[in-house]
Amino acid sequence: MRAFYKNNNGLIVVPEWFPNCWINIECPTEAEKKYLLEELQIPEAFYDYIEDIDERPRVELENGWSLIIMRIPVTSDDVRLPFHTIPLGVVFKGDVCVTLSFSETEMLTDFVTYTQKKSIDIKDNFDLVLRLLLSSSIWYLKYLKQVNQIIRLAEDNLEMSIRNKELQALLQIGKSLVFFMTSLKGNDILLHKIKNIKDKRDYFDFDLLEDVEIELRQAQETTSIYSDILTGTMDAYASVISNNMNDIMKRLTSISIILMIPTLIASLYGMNVPNDFQNNPYGLWIIISVSILLSAFGVYLFKLKRWF
Repeated sequence: MRAFYKNNNGLIVVPEWFPNCWINIECPTEAEKKYLLEELQIPEAFYDYIEDIDERPRVELENGWSLIIMRIPVTSDDVRLPFHTIPLGVVFKGDVCVTLSFSETEMLTDFVTYTQKKSIDIKDNFDLVLRLLLSSSIWYLKYLKQVNQIIRLAEDNLEMSIRNKELQALLQIGKSLVFFMTSLKGNDILLHKIKNIKDKRDYFDFDLLEDVEIELRQAQETTSIYSDILTGTMDAYASVISNNMNDIMKRLTSISIILMIPTLIASLYGMNVPNDFQNNPYGLWIIISVSILLSAFGVYLFKLKRWF
């Protein structure tokens, strides 16, 4: 999907490219790839870097082109990994500025809407990069709130659970938090590299830089807190599940022992050998009564010892 935006107190969609507009491409088709590489003449290496799902945040320069890669959060339909991160590349040279990603994201659509609501004027390409970094940090925090809700729901399900399903759900959330933490650290390093670009350092909006730093730090700290909480929760509830299983096994064992009492008596008097009750008309009832009394005594003893 390809879209063109012009800066007019907020980003406004325009039908075609013109100098200094922003080109946003998501999930590029072959035609869009050809447009990038042949018409705009973006270095093919830049395209390949962004296509690599594991690419780390960094800055690259080649033939006058600049590439800035950051990692942004996205949701997934895969229940095994509900949240993960993808590389978002910003490629620019002269009057050409392109953002490229290989997954659809909520962040970029929200970013455009936000600039329109707040009438934000984007000064240059580096200003766009900083605002995208700020927006990505805010979306990390949004997704972290959803992660917190999932953890709480899993905690409710785990209280009486003896299954591994809930722990596996928490394990997947833990993987998402690892992706978040790694990507946020990479974005933080990227921000410091951008700040240290000599020929641009004096032109940055320092208020915007401070906002980006604050949001990045908050996202990192929140991710770290949730990761610690999740680790403690998984350890605690692994023990809870083990204890629940032990309690059930104890109850089943107690029931088996109680049932063994009448079974043992019936087995002894059911042997094909002479015994004192073989000719007694009340022998059967005497045996049943004794079995019940001994079983009741066994239940009482188990209750007294808190084994049942």
